[in-house]
Amino acid sequence: MTKTPLSAPPVTPGHTAVGGNPVKRFLAATEIDTRLLGMLAALLLIWGGFHMYGAIVNGNGAFLTPRNLWNLSVQTSSIGIMATGMVLVIITRNIDLSVGSLIGVTGMTMGILQVDVLPQILGLGHWSIWIITCAVGIALGALIGAFHGWLIAYRGIPSFIVTLGGLMVWRGMAFIANGGKTISPVDSTFALLGGGPGGNVGATGSWIVGALGCAGVVWLLVQGRKQRVKHEFPKRPMWAEVTLGAIGCGAIVGAVLLMNAYPLPVGILRRLDLPEDAFVSHGFAIPVLIMMAVGIAMTILMTRTRFGRYVFAIGGNPEAAALAGINTRWMTLKIFALMGALTGIAAVIASARLNSATNALGTLDELYVIAAAVIGGTSLAGGVGTIYGAILGALVMQSLQSGMVLIGFDAAIQRIVVGMVLVLAVYLDNLYRARTK
Repeated sequence: MTKTPLSAPPVTPGHTAVGGNPVKRFLAATEIDTRLLGMLAALLLIWGGFHMYGAIVNGNGAFLTPRNLWNLSVQTSSIGIMATGMVLVIITRNIDLSVGSLIGVTGMTMGILQVDVLPQILGLGHWSIWIITCAVGIALGALIGAFHGWLIAYRGIPSFIVTLGGLMVWRGMAFIANGGKTISPVDSTFALLGGGPGGNVGATGSWIVGALGCAGVVWLLVQGRKQRVKHEFPKRPMWAEVTLGAIGCGAIVGAVLLMNAYPLPVGILRRLDLPEDAFVSHGFAIPVLIMMAVGIAMTILMTRTRFGRYVFAIGGNPEAAALAGINTRWMTLKIFALMGALTGIAAVIASARLNSATNALGTLDELYVIAAAVIGGTSLAGGVGTIYGAILGALVMQSLQSGMVLIGFDAAIQRIVVGMVLVLAVYLDNLYRARTK
């Protein structure tokens, strides 16, 4: 089981169990996860390194700009959404190698549905086309995931083999579905879900999102303190609570300012009959908001529900979990079904962003998803993992890919770097677990 704030060492105002080191006292009082700090430091190092490299070599650092960081947030969305599901899969000592191919087959199915099928039934441009398409894509992903889970749980086939087979089968099915041809363009409303032109909420919408986020941070801190009092657990010092609230709200406000600093291009301003010199902010892209919603929902699922407790129990000791009365096979099926549904959501974003459906959609995404989960602190030994860590890991992986594209590394070099980072992440995880035993 992962450590939660409720199981943290006693910390009371005016007294800590940590000696004279101010940094250790601060971390002990605020209970900030040191792994999170490590990932944030690595992310800042990556961003700064790519920006400086561009400034030195090209005379113009293009990485740390509102435009690139806005695009980076959109690019991270589909990987981040799938990584939240991969956390559950890996926690329970399984693996899913088929998620990239699942994006391909669900994306192609949605493309055929909204371009060739539904317009013939409902009429071209009907308002419900995008809703039906999304529902079918997510349901298809959940169905395929449940099938994988059934083979693993009820037929005893290792998850590595089932999903490796799925990687090849579903990629082939994506090709067969439309003879390898690309389907384009998709429904105009559906395309907004990819964050393309118009697929954002603007400055006002972003500030509303930011205000709700800050309110959520305060609510979580207040509720957490009430729970500690109720169950007679040690409370954090009030200054630590205030500091955590300030950090959380500060990060949210900073993200809003960054997203609002990227203006709409001249072409879209003309289309909207606005002056070409007008400054109209993009704000948060719709895919980013979807990723936020998925991250919050998955965090609640993992930390506040019986389902989440069962997941960690199975990952910690599958035999003991079964003896305790947990239906481990049914749980495995549900976990893979959830993974499939999240892959369906990612397929919606990926195909909408491209404004097309291709059989190659999602190629090699399984590597980035697994790497994101592992970099985010999910242990391949099972039993340990966080949702926020997986999303941050996805941001790290996408930052590496985006930065290498900006400085001109070809695809071969990019794959080499991704492979090295994945191996390094597992090695560091082993060191961390050995140190904390």
